[in-house]
Amino acid sequence: MATRDAGDPARDDRANYDYHSDSVARTGFVSDLVTLVDGEVRFDEYSRQLYATDASAYEVTPIGVVFPTSTDDVASVMEYCADREIPVLPRGGGTSLAGQSVNEAVVLDFTRHMGDLLDFDPEAETARAQSGIVLGELNRALAEEGLKFAPDPAWRDKSALGGAIGNNSTGSHSLKYGKTDAYIEECEVVLADGTVTTFGDVTLDELREGAGDDSLEGRIYAEVLRIVEEERDAVAEVFPQLKRNVSGYNLDRLVEEAEEGHVNLARLLAGSEGTLAIVTEATVSLEPIPETKAMALLTYGSLNDAMEDVAPILDHDPSAVEVLDNVLISLAEDTEEFRDVVEMLPDGTDSVLLVEFYATDDEDGREKVSKLRDDREGVRALSAMEAHDEDERARFWKLRKSGLPILLSRTTDAKHISFIEDSAVPPENLPEYVADFQQVLEDNDTFASVYAHAGPGCLHVRPLVNTKSPAGVNQMESIADAVTDLVVEYGGSVSGEHGDGRARTQWNHKLYGDHVWEVFRDLKTAFDPDWLLNPGQVCGDVDMTENLRFDPGYEFDSGFDPTLNWENENGFEGMVELCHGCGGCRGGQETTGGVMCPTYRAADEEITSTRGRANMLRQAMSGSLSDEEQFDVEFMHEVMDLCIGCKGCAKDCPSEVDMAKLKAEVEHEYHERHGTSLRDRIFGNIDRLSSLGSAFAPVSNWATELPGARFVAEKVLGIASERSLPTFHRETLEDWFEERGTRVSEEEATRRVLLFPDTYTNHNHPEAGKAAIRVLEAADVHVRIPSGVAGSGRPAHSKGLLDTAREQAETNVDALSSFVRDGWDVVVVEPSDAVMFQSDYLDLLPTDESSGSSSGQYTEPRSAAPEAGGLRTEAERLAANTYGICEYLDAFDLDLPLSGEGSLTYHGHCHQKATKKDGHAVTVLRTAGYEVDALDSGCCGMAGSFGYEAEHYSMSKAVGSILFEQVEESDGGEVVAPGASCRTQLGDWQGEEPPHPIQKVDEALR
Repeated sequence: MATRDAGDPARDDRANYDYHSDSVARTGFVSDLVTLVDGEVRFDEYSRQLYATDASAYEVTPIGVVFPTSTDDVASVMEYCADREIPVLPRGGGTSLAGQSVNEAVVLDFTRHMGDLLDFDPEAETARAQSGIVLGELNRALAEEGLKFAPDPAWRDKSALGGAIGNNSTGSHSLKYGKTDAYIEECEVVLADGTVTTFGDVTLDELREGAGDDSLEGRIYAEVLRIVEEERDAVAEVFPQLKRNVSGYNLDRLVEEAEEGHVNLARLLAGSEGTLAIVTEATVSLEPIPETKAMALLTYGSLNDAMEDVAPILDHDPSAVEVLDNVLISLAEDTEEFRDVVEMLPDGTDSVLLVEFYATDDEDGREKVSKLRDDREGVRALSAMEAHDEDERARFWKLRKSGLPILLSRTTDAKHISFIEDSAVPPENLPEYVADFQQVLEDNDTFASVYAHAGPGCLHVRPLVNTKSPAGVNQMESIADAVTDLVVEYGGSVSGEHGDGRARTQWNHKLYGDHVWEVFRDLKTAFDPDWLLNPGQVCGDVDMTENLRFDPGYEFDSGFDPTLNWENENGFEGMVELCHGCGGCRGGQETTGGVMCPTYRAADEEITSTRGRANMLRQAMSGSLSDEEQFDVEFMHEVMDLCIGCKGCAKDCPSEVDMAKLKAEVEHEYHERHGTSLRDRIFGNIDRLSSLGSAFAPVSNWATELPGARFVAEKVLGIASERSLPTFHRETLEDWFEERGTRVSEEEATRRVLLFPDTYTNHNHPEAGKAAIRVLEAADVHVRIPSGVAGSGRPAHSKGLLDTAREQAETNVDALSSFVRDGWDVVVVEPSDAVMFQSDYLDLLPTDESSGSSSGQYTEPRSAAPEAGGLRTEAERLAANTYGICEYLDAFDLDLPLSGEGSLTYHGHCHQKATKKDGHAVTVLRTAGYEVDALDSGCCGMAGSFGYEAEHYSMSKAVGSILFEQVEESDGGEVVAPGASCRTQLGDWQGEEPPHPIQKVDEALR
């Protein structure tokens, strides 16, 4: 009997994955550590490569990875490594932008097992948590009492508390809240020799008393005491006076507190990047969640005008002041997602300032915005717009947040790199500083956008640099050197938000001067005599041009010629290299929502995230792994097979890494080299099997229910015995329609539709197709089911059988193109098949000389009857005129006599979500009269054939359990889902398969 574990899907003994490779380094080291800790110890090749990168431009392969379960585990690892002089690196979500979370060290990943909220005292407004807790999850728990951990870094729903401490994080609202150090009350830490102790507030007398001890802790006390007594003037002289400084060690806060006769040693760890001690738990103070907010969007004719206006705006006590320059506004206007937001800006807008206020109520918020407008509109600001309700404010923030996704979507060798991104200066110096910064960029023959936190003087500027070339590397260092000079000149800091790490450590020497630099090093030595904790950072010897992920020695070799169309710059290589490591795929369903990344949410394993897969694929194709590792059986099982092709990353990933498409390409090549299994051939050609199933129904249905049939199916084909197999209908949708005929003549119709007979609707669930036809006809639409078509190609595409998928695509384009040219629309009931027509055909079919578009959007008026073009042109035309059934009803606002009653819980299909077509069904159902709770859900976990495969069954159910929980918590009634796979997964869970939304619309007609 197979093991069915409710926790880790890999514990199912049918699973062919365990999240790591069989190639293990330092086996003796591993054997020792396994006996010392309860957590996992991984020194295999895959795990080491997975932790070689973070969200920065750097890559350093670690010695190994340990996932501690407790402070005792951390202490054991540290003590063992200290005895052998082996470096150690504590790590949270791996979202660091300066390279401080990669090193040649033993990595301690706290996010796996040490992410609990340990204590919460609402009256005292404090919380104690383990360092691996994600800030978004922490705040979700605190919000029940109207409180929050105030620092709000952009990736707070992926970033860990320990990382926030190590980085001294802040965010858009630092004008109100400052940095993390202001909220640290106490930290439990593991010192460099494995000692466990607690740092918190101590008087100077207690500090002197502790300094007499000869232990490591005593020596730390002694050095801290020396600094506050002997170095306060030196610190005061060189530390910049601004809210946003996280460069170097936190000595300015230390000496400032000492003036009051006490110091908090825990706050000294803020910004130390894991170089002084390892934080395992922290007690932090909390802030009330604001009652409400109000916003103003000020527009300017130039960036300089906007910068000149920052200081006067600060007199109005805003909670945030954010800037967006003309570079990003122009780029945002060119993207479908942000175009509507940009269009609200008046003509002549070059830059904008987004100003937010906290308010006690709506009236208070309106008054604050009104005063700001009276003061600034018409002075420098061209205009001002207001936002008061939540949706309006979200629209303004959407414009501000458009910056990073646009910058990160470049697939060229030149990329917008974070290496001098978050330098900060006093706000009053911004105009001159920005002008000089732009001159530095011009002198170095590049450009950058300017956006983010203008209020505290911390601007995000990512120059476009190609580090694959020696000239680009020199350009990078030249810019950093010149900008550091500007920072010093204008009283600023080289890092106002993202820390030192590998990008900026070398510039701390210039920022602080020789003397304070040596004070930093003395403090580091007191805490860490052998420099084992994340060595090289803050005051070490790392060079910003070393260990670059892409450097002049980098070489890419995919090992094959791609089969699909890759119309982005640099093609297939550009997509493989696109992931920037930001960790957007690591967010939980509760905190992040969206689709990405289902298997990571189920397994909590880096290798199952889009970031993990993208990094592994890039490393395999650039020589970091064994030759042609990407076609190895183990690589396929561990890395590629667990991508379920949901397409969520194509939308939810800030860089829009299309892992589903990458998987199809690599899997196709894998079949070319290793052959195709019988099961893959069956699933990839399921339309043929379904045709036979219907022809022999009901015998084909009885056969699957015979005693032992499922056991045999699992043993022979690898189909999970727990799964209920599809039921075939003897009368297919095509048979029914042929006998019934159309009820709306072509002459009387308002529109003409070809309802594509997708395999599942035709053979397994014809009721959904019948409902679609009845609803369309009720709207006076003439409907036909086309002849001469093949399956959509979706099953073959999902199994990497791209030649088969292409043949089916060609057949369907040939069969349908003349109708589409004549003004017919194509409607599909099954979402994944609709998206196949709308998107994937354009990847499968080659471009042709007569094609006037590479975007997949045919713009000729529908009333025209254009001449036939090449295959690609016809595919583009077909894509532009194909709709999911609910999308069609909504897009053309078809008039229907509807009177639905009751409430529904709606789970959308991930492919429709990825192509931004999911909202149509909800609109249609609500128009039909239903109350609809639209879940912000991810993939159901069935994912076509994935959930049927025995080795993937446990993963499928683990992914599905996230959806099941959402359904149980929903206020809606009956569940509806457009996807066949989703309905199967939900049916296996609740005992009855839910209907397609179109069936509920059909019911509302009666």
